[in-house]
Amino acid sequence: MKTKITAVIIVCLTACSFIWNFNDVSASKGSLTAGDTLVYAQEKHFKNMQMLTNGGENAEAYFSFDGSKIIFQSTGEYECDQIFIMNTDGSGKHLVSTGKGRTTCSYFYPDGKSILYASTHLGGDMCPQKPDHSKGYVWALYSDYDIFKSNVDGTNPVKLTDVKGYDAEATISPKGDKIIFTSTRNGDIDLYSMNLDGSDVKQLTNIAGYDGGAYYSYDGTMIVFRASRFDDPAKLKEYQDLLAQGLIRPGMLEIYVMNADGSNIRQVTSNGAANFGPYFLPDNKRIIYCSNQADPKGRNFDLFLINSDGTGNEQITFNDTFDGFPMFSLHDGGKKFVFCSNRFNAKQGETNVFICDWVE
Repeated sequence: MKTKITAVIIVCLTACSFIWNFNDVSASKGSLTAGDTLVYAQEKHFKNMQMLTNGGENAEAYFSFDGSKIIFQSTGEYECDQIFIMNTDGSGKHLVSTGKGRTTCSYFYPDGKSILYASTHLGGDMCPQKPDHSKGYVWALYSDYDIFKSNVDGTNPVKLTDVKGYDAEATISPKGDKIIFTSTRNGDIDLYSMNLDGSDVKQLTNIAGYDGGAYYSYDGTMIVFRASRFDDPAKLKEYQDLLAQGLIRPGMLEIYVMNADGSNIRQVTSNGAANFGPYFLPDNKRIIYCSNQADPKGRNFDLFLINSDGTGNEQITFNDTFDGFPMFSLHDGGKKFVFCSNRFNAKQGETNVFICDWVE
């Protein structure tokens, strides 16, 4: 999907596998930090920022455990997203998925020798059919999505999930012991954990509504995720009717945390906006996430920082289009920060990967 007037934001609903369209998004505005031409003056946590990609649709960029590589999804020359790896200076970009179907939500294994991603390629070489927007703006939960482990060069992809339904949005604990992922295998959209080889699958959430886009804390004891909940029976029925058709309508998504075993679920945000892409800081106490809370009906998504108890909300980015998919480096206590943004694009509607030093 490429147009000159549409900004395409992959929101690993992921957006991992879902596409959020914003029409006629304006170019970035605002004053810049002296000597740091990609950082706005208000962005006090960023220093020495670099753009690692330059063109197209690039998103979901995540560090390897040793901090030397970044894995991400990109359309590149393909019709649908595929998985690529590059060095942290943007060099050496190369394809590591099959080039078939649609892929999403990639992650490195702790040893750096294997990678994790979701793909529809076993369901067909072509991109899966786009959802019918006569039903309004909806996302498709492609049932052909399964989670794969492959060698870091993309060879020998092995399927880790093998049940009917959507399996995607997988990430690995910084402790290197568990995978968390989203699945519709039991009739709702819930979070599950499994071992790195796909064994010992356990359901972690069971409340009606979407639960997904999850990440472990640095110490592996907590999980942060986005979720939808329905107090209105009519809204719940609408959600369930769409889900039966393999669809979901994006709307209000709040940030939640829970213990790694699924216990003690508690809500972090309560702003009525579309909140997603949460990630723990290395202190295991704060969360950075993407939100349009400043304009819930608008198209401007920024990064915000909040304590895990819901206090101390702070705006981090001040670009007037899109900033999202944040991650801190794992090997050095979070000194480096990677995210994806529409800022300073050569062409309107492109999303690129950026890296910078994180300033406390």
